[in-house]
Amino acid sequence: MFKFSALTVFCGSKYGVNSIYKQATIELGNILAQNDITLVFGGSNVGLMGTVADAVLDNGGKAIGVIPNFLTKIEVHHTGLTENISVETMHERKLIMSQKGDGFIALPGGFGTLDELFEILTWAQLGLHDKPIGLLNVDGFFDPLLQMVSATEKAGFLYQGSSERLIVDENPLNLLTKMDRFIDAPQRIVLNPERV
Repeated sequence: MFKFSALTVFCGSKYGVNSIYKQATIELGNILAQNDITLVFGGSNVGLMGTVADAVLDNGGKAIGVIPNFLTKIEVHHTGLTENISVETMHERKLIMSQKGDGFIALPGGFGTLDELFEILTWAQLGLHDKPIGLLNVDGFFDPLLQMVSATEKAGFLYQGSSERLIVDENPLNLLTKMDRFIDAPQRIVLNPERV
């Protein structure tokens, strides 16, 4: 049994060119529902966002969508959710999604997904939360990003422990297991190493 009651999932409003992204997203949604973990996500019914919500709901799980009003004209608002939360801005969306989840998982996605991921990483770095942050690295999707993070660390632009905040696995169940372990022994980021 996992320690999460809810997880926030960041993912694309498109499916991507590889069907394996959708398959892994369905698998994650199934696991969340089967373990009574509420999904918190961007509230759309298109792309991987709609896929993960449908997988959760089809298996009797709960899904909370958070979507800015202006986006309902661009992305189709998922109407079958357990709870719909409408907000005015993207900032409100990210804040509510961060508050409602006990951890975060990024799936393949575009600029919006990367924005959400890096903002939540930055908040961890600033000590605003100590929740696990997972990357579902389907088919090596995040490998280039992880290389960039490593390069940024080597160049001296990340604080001690920053890169260790990213919990990575290509398998949804394995990723959740690693994230669950993090709750017992979180990685703390040291903002001022000279004071330690």
